[in-house]
Amino acid sequence: MPLVRIDVNEGRSPRELQQLSRGIHDAILAEYGIPERDYFHIVTEHPGGQIFAQDAGLGFERTPEVVMIQIFTQGGRSQEAKQSLFAAVADKLGELGVAGENVFIGYVENTAGDWSFGFGRAQYVTGELAVPKK
Repeated sequence: MPLVRIDVNEGRSPRELQQLSRGIHDAILAEYGIPERDYFHIVTEHPGGQIFAQDAGLGFERTPEVVMIQIFTQGGRSQEAKQSLFAAVADKLGELGVAGENVFIGYVENTAGDWSFGFGRAQYVTGELAVPKK
């Protein structure tokens, strides 16, 4: 059950924003086998000058088309699974015209007790939801 935050510069249409979100979700579905309805995305557009994304010394330039992605999910997946997810997200966004250097992903792990899906309860802890398999 990942929670995904997607930050972009202003200028994309609502349809393009939906396609970015859907592409990322499709990659997560394919790589992690989560249920379709585990779809929790926040898409935020920023005015120019609010996203800073340099190359971290890798020798390439990003453009204003950069897509900053934060994936919050339960820990326990292998590094290979994460690498596969990163590649799948880049591939899906590439199909939408986003260049590989403009796909930036931050991956944050937590535990089952770190989630509440409503009503102020931690449903994985209370047993209302089954803890997803890795």
